[in-house]
Amino acid sequence: MDAEQHTLENPFNMDPDCENCPGLCDVRENVAHGYGDVGGEFLFIGERPSEGADRNGIPFTGESDERLQRILGDLGFSRSPPDSDRPDLQNAFLTYLTRCRHPDRRPTDEEVLTCEPYLNAEVRMINPEIIVPVGQRPLEELAIDYTTRAPDSFDVEAEHATTIRGRGFELVPMLSLDEQTDEDTEAFVDHVLESVFSRDYRQTKGRRSR
Repeated sequence: MDAEQHTLENPFNMDPDCENCPGLCDVRENVAHGYGDVGGEFLFIGERPSEGADRNGIPFTGESDERLQRILGDLGFSRSPPDSDRPDLQNAFLTYLTRCRHPDRRPTDEEVLTCEPYLNAEVRMINPEIIVPVGQRPLEELAIDYTTRAPDSFDVEAEHATTIRGRGFELVPMLSLDEQTDEDTEAFVDHVLESVFSRDYRQTKGRRSR
């Protein structure tokens, strides 16, 4: 955690009462902006808040997200149990394409576009080394701005637990949490430990001073 950072929750003070998407304001519980270490080198991006994240306002928390919290613990990014509502993170930041959850459907293209400035601001201010798109849609959306490949050329099943060279970042795609088997999870952790941590991934670009 950055020495000057005072809170892990929404550290960039993004609008907690955002009403940019009328179809979501009346059905959400909380806006789930980014959470974690603003100096983190790893940025995890999901499609939309889970039920737990909607309830807590904290990305990737709740029973359905315990798999990711276990991954963060295995990689040394979390010092909290997987069921923590406010995990104690270091070197990792968690966020979404869209910040509000509709209980009956996934985000529309318009909602993803409306939330894009929030995500772009977080990417710019965090300046991560590694971006982890969690699921097919985040992988495709990130491909537009951060790789030289066409979005429809990516298949998260094939790209899971691999490293993709991006524009100033590396992407390490992950299957959606509800699609992962224990073997998939183990493969992701092993890839990061053996193929990312074992080399100087910081050579992707020069780091800014903190």
